[in-house]
Amino acid sequence: MDDTRGIVDPADLLTRVRLRRHQPAEALRPYIEHYWFIDWDLPEPYTSHVLPHPAVHLTFQQDDADEPPYGELTGVAAPGLYTRKIHGRGKVCGAKFRPGAFRPFAPDEPVAAWTGRVLSYEDVFPATDLAAVLSPAADADRITTLDAYLLPLAPPAPDPQAELAAGLVDRIRADRGVRRVADFARAEGISVRALQRLFHAYVGVSPKWCVLRYRIHEAVEAAGTRTDVDWAGLAADLGYADQAHLVRDFTATVGVPPTSYGRGR
Repeated sequence: MDDTRGIVDPADLLTRVRLRRHQPAEALRPYIEHYWFIDWDLPEPYTSHVLPHPAVHLTFQQDDADEPPYGELTGVAAPGLYTRKIHGRGKVCGAKFRPGAFRPFAPDEPVAAWTGRVLSYEDVFPATDLAAVLSPAADADRITTLDAYLLPLAPPAPDPQAELAAGLVDRIRADRGVRRVADFARAEGISVRALQRLFHAYVGVSPKWCVLRYRIHEAVEAAGTRTDVDWAGLAADLGYADQAHLVRDFTATVGVPPTSYGRGR
């Protein structure tokens, strides 16, 4: 795994599950960031925690070999951690939509309508043979099955607003210099109100939420992988007024202060 940002204690999780990511078919890549597959066979239950990205997920899953498969559409999990308890022998085949790029698949509702919600996938997408999605042992076969399901659902033409929204979220994620929404909107040549409307319709959360979440991702990664974090320096680097503001946001989002989180890892 090259990028584990958002996973709380990834080293612990990856000793218990097999997590892989794969690219979808070329025609789906403007909309889907990657497919992700998880398989597990656990002697006792395990609880995983994820600090979500501003992304919508479509998942097909089977919690245990003796339980029926099911599919879900999960909106952006706001405001805090997404917690999932797994047990037995199970699997998940998921598609992570690019932040900002899900709307063309469900154009009748703003993406904010799905935020904080977990629905049956059939509330938005057509029914499919869940066993056919989950039964292949080889990742290549799972990819083929997901591509075959999603390609006919792809928009017939690009949505310029989705492309704009996805590009803006990408810039927020990549550029630590993005600190204030007003400055970001000005740099992009768009009013703050128009930017907020775009994010409501296509991302599901506000621009401020995205800025904060991606900075907290970096702070969580630092707390979990380093013992020599200069928190005052990191706070300044991430655009916080001081260390206290970073610690406050970290604690409110993750549930514990960064030093306690680091010790627990």
